[in-house]
Amino acid sequence: MPLITPDTLRDDTDFIARLTELRQDIHRHPETAFEEHRTSDIVAARLTEIGIEIHRGLGGTGVVGTLKGKRPGQRVIALRADMDALFIEEQTGLPYASEVPGKMHACGHDGHTTMLLGAAEKLAADPDFAGTVHFIFQPAEEGLGGARVMIEDGLFDLFPCDAVYGVHNGPKEPLGSVQTRTGAFMAAGDTWEVIFEGTGGHGAMPHAATDPTVAAGQFIAALSQIISRKVPATESAVISVGHIAAGDYHSPNIIPSQVVVRGTARSYKPEIRDMLENAIGIFAESCAAPHGATARLIYTRRYPPLINSAEEVQHAVAAASQTVGAEAVNPKAPPAGGSEDFSFMLEKVPGAYVMIGNGDGPDAAFVHTPKYDFNDALTPIGVAYWVNLVQAELGG
Repeated sequence: MPLITPDTLRDDTDFIARLTELRQDIHRHPETAFEEHRTSDIVAARLTEIGIEIHRGLGGTGVVGTLKGKRPGQRVIALRADMDALFIEEQTGLPYASEVPGKMHACGHDGHTTMLLGAAEKLAADPDFAGTVHFIFQPAEEGLGGARVMIEDGLFDLFPCDAVYGVHNGPKEPLGSVQTRTGAFMAAGDTWEVIFEGTGGHGAMPHAATDPTVAAGQFIAALSQIISRKVPATESAVISVGHIAAGDYHSPNIIPSQVVVRGTARSYKPEIRDMLENAIGIFAESCAAPHGATARLIYTRRYPPLINSAEEVQHAVAAASQTVGAEAVNPKAPPAGGSEDFSFMLEKVPGAYVMIGNGDGPDAAFVHTPKYDFNDALTPIGVAYWVNLVQAELGG
């Protein structure tokens, strides 16, 4: 199959119209982590219709399609798209807005699924490559680690691969621009919780109480010192507080006996990750002890850092350059602070993850907000990238 361009795909108006209708239908019916039953059924039906062998059930709702090239070859690659939505009330006012209260596709996974299905259709129509392609449609990327669950269910035992690739849309970035890098591209994403405990007491008599609020306040103020004094200036890390809970709104005259502070920690290297966990606990205890309070840390390692492999980045950059032009591709993009559970796949198999600009300019809504929408103009670009990546890997 020759290399294709987004313009070539746009000329196939029926193909693009079908993909747009599909994307907007998935958007209208969002399904959150491990509940992607309708979406999974659509994916399985589409793959079967175009003659691709499917396997269902990995990660509960995951679907894997397998397509063998018509030329002999032993190399096997996998292309992955995520399917799940988020718990957000949509506020776009679009005619295809979510029909499910409290849920919406606020991260573009509806578009990711559609782009990979479009690529599967084009490749199945002319599998002129040497080797095998697995199309992985994954549940539960948003926080619950669907990639990890698929792996634990035997993904790479059943479908061993030489390389695995992923794509995400990049809101606000120029439409079709591509960013990637070798090495750490996205951060490890961890959740931490510190529980400060004292006796509590009457607000008018704090001298008779052990007050955990003072300890918690000093801890929150001190957290930034972990980054400024424990992380080398040449490295990057983030600690943020996202939740504080204490006392009762109706009882402002009562010093609470417990304060819970929760947040996120982001890092790119194992040693920095270890340090953050250790330092958060030490800082919490050191803030609690002078006040007679106690502090207990619960640190949960969620997603590891996303590490791209050099060889696979070269293939991704070549395919992206063929698709949108080399001037629109940045192979040395700075690391992103977000996390992605595609990182679990990259721990098992070498591969590359890229961000493709979703366009709509600097005023466009960002992901994970109630007014975000995937840009359907990105669909032919994403399809072309996937097809050209298969040619870059297996078309020789």
